[in-house]
Amino acid sequence: MSAFLLNHYLWLKAAHLIAVIAWMAGMMYLPRLFIYHHGAQKGGEAGTSFVAMERRLLKGIMNPSIALVWVLGIAMLVANPATLSDGWFHVKLTFVIAISGIHGFYASAQRKFAAGERPRTTKFWRIANEAPFVGLIIIVIMVIVKPF
Repeated sequence: MSAFLLNHYLWLKAAHLIAVIAWMAGMMYLPRLFIYHHGAQKGGEAGTSFVAMERRLLKGIMNPSIALVWVLGIAMLVANPATLSDGWFHVKLTFVIAISGIHGFYASAQRKFAAGERPRTTKFWRIANEAPFVGLIIIVIMVIVKPF
């Protein structure tokens, strides 16, 4: 199995990166939808549209993408287990876990918005919108520069 994965490592890496890009696009767009949703009239047509958009983004793009990120990342580790001993990888993994937690938090918020609640404030969502991007910056530096 690991020989097969190692022979296809670059394909795994390419697919992993594509999944990361799709996931991060959703992670940066969903809080923006929450900000707009906050401004929509409760029970109104715009609010209903935001609920549908948020659900489709989460279920159709973000959830499949995070699953692929993890499956492909684990496959790359099986193919190249030496990566587990690299310091940069530990930092990267810490931030991937943190962003995965933020994903779960966003999913919980999406359910609350769908139920008619308005969790948090628009100011909170504006700040929360930046958290995945900051994590992504650190991850990219770890993967490309490998400072540790």
